[in-house]
Amino acid sequence: MEGPGEAPGPQPPHPEDHRIRDGDFVVLKREDVFKAVQVQRRKKVTFEKQWFYLDNIIGHSYGTTFEVTNGGSLQPKKKKEEPTSETKEAGTDNRNIIDDGKSQKLTQDDIKALKDKGIKGEEIVQQLIENSTTFRDKTEFAQDKYIKKKKKKYEAIITVVKPSTRILSIMYYAREPGKINHMRYDTLAQMLTLGNIRAGNKMIVMETCAGLVLGAMMERMGGFGSIIQLYPGGGPVRAATACFGFPKSFLSGLYEFPLNKVDSLLNGTFSAEMLSSEPKDSASVEESNGTLEEKQTSEQEKEDSVAEAQESHHPQEQETMEIVSQDPEYKEPKERGSKKDYIQEKQRRQEEQRKRHLEAAALLSERNADGLIVASRFHPTPLLLTLLDFVAPSRPFVVYCQYKEPLLECYTKLRERGGVINLRLSETWLRNYQTC
Repeated sequence: MEGPGEAPGPQPPHPEDHRIRDGDFVVLKREDVFKAVQVQRRKKVTFEKQWFYLDNIIGHSYGTTFEVTNGGSLQPKKKKEEPTSETKEAGTDNRNIIDDGKSQKLTQDDIKALKDKGIKGEEIVQQLIENSTTFRDKTEFAQDKYIKKKKKKYEAIITVVKPSTRILSIMYYAREPGKINHMRYDTLAQMLTLGNIRAGNKMIVMETCAGLVLGAMMERMGGFGSIIQLYPGGGPVRAATACFGFPKSFLSGLYEFPLNKVDSLLNGTFSAEMLSSEPKDSASVEESNGTLEEKQTSEQEKEDSVAEAQESHHPQEQETMEIVSQDPEYKEPKERGSKKDYIQEKQRRQEEQRKRHLEAAALLSERNADGLIVASRFHPTPLLLTLLDFVAPSRPFVVYCQYKEPLLECYTKLRERGGVINLRLSETWLRNYQTC
């Protein structure tokens, strides 16, 4: 087997990679709200109570700002020069302004009529300014605040940006923090740094953060090296990883291995027959041994079902991400053809998955991983003590948990066990500064 450093790496980025193409994964941004979607022609997308099609963004550069027009079409927004402070007419203070609701001459019916005529949001905001009797008496700061508020309400401005670790971390943390164990983007950045994640490494990751930690590691490694992902249940969850839109060359160094087979691998009792007897479509683990118990999988499924039930009561929070198939070759039943072909295709995928599992087992058996990352909702102590046997000496490992008590117990166990140096227990914190 060729080492990770001997395998041919991905090619340097092509200039066309900076342009949006059909099938790419992109992130829609409006103010401080993000949503990850896949670009598909004639597919209706709903974002912040606006629906539109993504056909017109194809061919434009990432970072382009679009405006939603009639019929759900996106048109590039032309930059308009903002009036300078010298041309603005503003008051000295707001002491004489009374908020009685009578300062705006336009009624809701007038604004609705303007929308029905197809008037752009920018023109509606301008008419609101012109028909406000108190706008010119407000201070310059109050005027800017008024304009910003009205633009947010009436202008449908959307910026298309390229997915990255920071953007996806902010998106998940703002709308679905439970799916990533309430991990902030600054915490994830420190984990990548402390874990010495870099190109050419051979890393092990055990995470239940929807694949966000895995995607961050793949982005930093740039397609060079190898990553073995350990997963509970019937298969790895990589919803966030898919949002990165990695090329196929990145996936060649990605391996997966079931968590309930780790103990047998350590004991030397693991064999290929154990994988072939494993149910492929089951979401639960049938057998468990040692410290990695089946109870952890059932707890994860229970928490997932509770999270899904909670999300069903909050439809406005369900639009954070488009649900996309993790397998690009997946087809709807009506497109699959005959049942026989479908069964053969399913068997082919299972055999390919089995080969990848065996390759992952071979990599783990070498016990020379360059690092270990654990970011799981399970108790970290049994996971870490088991997985450390696969890590080479003098290599870093990082453990994340949203609660401090399990980390304290893990820290105490490691101190008692010995064999580790530079052991630290830290809590990350983030402070925002207003710069203007």
